[in-house]
Amino acid sequence: MRFVLELGFSHYSEFVPLAKAADEAGWSAVAMPDSLFFPKLSESDYPYADTEAIRQYIGGTPFIEPFIAMASMAAVTRNIKMYPGVMKVPVRQPLVLAKLLTSLAVMSDNRLMLGAGLSPWKEDFTYNGVDFEKRGKLMDECIAIIRGCMSGEYFEFHSENYDFGPLKMNPVPTRPIPILIGGHAKVALKRAARSGDGWVSANTDYETLEKLIVELNQYREEFGTRNREDFQIHGLEFSARTIPDFQRLAAMGVTDAGLIPWDVTNPKLDLQGRLDAVRRFGDEIIAKIA
Repeated sequence: MRFVLELGFSHYSEFVPLAKAADEAGWSAVAMPDSLFFPKLSESDYPYADTEAIRQYIGGTPFIEPFIAMASMAAVTRNIKMYPGVMKVPVRQPLVLAKLLTSLAVMSDNRLMLGAGLSPWKEDFTYNGVDFEKRGKLMDECIAIIRGCMSGEYFEFHSENYDFGPLKMNPVPTRPIPILIGGHAKVALKRAARSGDGWVSANTDYETLEKLIVELNQYREEFGTRNREDFQIHGLEFSARTIPDFQRLAAMGVTDAGLIPWDVTNPKLDLQGRLDAVRRFGDEIIAKIA
């Protein structure tokens, strides 16, 4: 099993030292949230937690653009991978997104992954001039465009949403960037099984996570992707702390456990305390499971 340090409950000013400590302690990846802006009013509800609590969190939390954060962390680390967990893909222009992805993957020596999702907030689409009702189709087409651009060959795309002639991006990474699809809805699980290199859960409990993985694997059987040994399942169960906890997750099929190793309810915990927690987890869990 691999371990992903979730940076969502730390300040962006701590991302670089935390990533460096995680790299040295044997963590496999770091993941950070994505939020373009905070709408004062929204027509939408958040599907994975209390909407008002999430609105307060987003409204009061400073978010750094993931590409800026990942580039900063890549510059001071050697082995650890990075991904946004998850990025709001279809609200971004796919050719620009593909250029950012391929450039950072090249500069980081193939240490970039893309956590790809939609967005529960309608305003992320409408305020960017993107049709909210087409979000699923746009998502599928954005993924296809990103994959085409990563090939390093001439690529063209034609649909009612995106229409461009042959183009080639240069440079591109020597290995394709893994695309991890996020979401718990049936359509998201099917998308992950059909066109993803893996799946990322939102934070959930053991029982719900196990049911989602069973459903995901059923769709992988349906789409003929069940035998992919490189398929990644990133499970977030923040209460997992002990080796038996992670063994339980592995038995469900989780390949990468996402967690926060410090007490997020402790307001007195400083950066040094978080760094100590990252290193302690490396010594007490990662070193014994790896």
